[in-house]
Amino acid sequence: MDLISRERDRLLQRSARVYGLSFTVVSALCFVLPGAVPFPALLIGIPLYLILAAALVGVGLSRSIWWPIVALVAGTGIVAAIALLSPPPTLSASLAIIHVTAAGLAALALVLTTSVPRIALLVVGALSGVAVVVFAEIDTPAQALRSGGTVLVGWGLATLIAVWISAGVPQVAKRIASIGRAHRAERQASELEAQRRQGARLLHDTVLATLTLLAHSGVGVKPDALRQQAADDARLLRQLRLGQGPTPPTETGSMPVVKPDETVLGTTLESVKQRFGRMGLKVSWHGTGQVLLPSDVLDAFLLALAECLENVRRHSGVTEAHVTITDDATMVRALVTDAGVGFDIADIDEAKLGFAESVVARLREVGGNARLFSAPGSGTTVALEVPRG
Repeated sequence: MDLISRERDRLLQRSARVYGLSFTVVSALCFVLPGAVPFPALLIGIPLYLILAAALVGVGLSRSIWWPIVALVAGTGIVAAIALLSPPPTLSASLAIIHVTAAGLAALALVLTTSVPRIALLVVGALSGVAVVVFAEIDTPAQALRSGGTVLVGWGLATLIAVWISAGVPQVAKRIASIGRAHRAERQASELEAQRRQGARLLHDTVLATLTLLAHSGVGVKPDALRQQAADDARLLRQLRLGQGPTPPTETGSMPVVKPDETVLGTTLESVKQRFGRMGLKVSWHGTGQVLLPSDVLDAFLLALAECLENVRRHSGVTEAHVTITDDATMVRALVTDAGVGFDIADIDEAKLGFAESVVARLREVGGNARLFSAPGSGTTVALEVPRG
């Protein structure tokens, strides 16, 4: 709230400066019109106008109470000079008096409502403005009454504006704070949901795949490879329990956190090939082998690629798959193909976790996409693509 209060005070100060200077300039133009006031009044009034303008600039820059005091003294001096040296005031002189007292000086009310001393100065300023205006036009009582009323209205309007701003700014601050809290709560909920979905994908891609393999007695997989896969899955479960997210496995099978922003794609693809080679699926890699990707994009790309190869191993009925990597200035693409039994895409439930979440949704989160092509007896092709950065 201290910051909000300071910003409120700055707004009031700037408003007082612009408001006061605008009408002070209008008053000065009326004052210097030929024949408006005698020459002695000009000699006194012009320096006082300059002092008043400087004080109003000071009001806009500083919270010191001395600037409003200087402005009140200068403005009152201008009216007094007109009253004493130009009785009765001409029409131009009367306009100069009204503009400087009912607006130029009344603008000070914008900065005189935030403390008891300032409120006291506001009252003194308003009453002194009425008094000098009535004194200047004492020879015409009706005009003096109208002018005094105009001064009171000017000060009252400026005071109401200041009170309205002072009361409204804290309410706006509270609303901004409530919006901020709601945004943080929504962001936390989104982050928790993203973590939940990531955990579900990883469990599906690794642990559930291993359990399925065990349920089929590890057909086609050597015991050492099965033990290695089970050890990797156990490591993954520990990381998920600790709230950590793994990166794609290295060639040694470990799952470290990738610190650099970019990683050599070819090296990590080789580890994917070795992993599925241990599990009985021969992966032939074609195309480029030295492509750099940001670590989060690389994670999504390789995990989606691994899920496609796992689907080949489990469902295609063949023991060989081909991965073709291509890239251009903006995208990296992979084609995963097999010559297996294939299937009718219309028969696949789009809500299945394996493809919809572990492949499509994972890639879309980093700006990529995936497309699936298959037909019964004609094998399957999956096209993956991710942006370079």
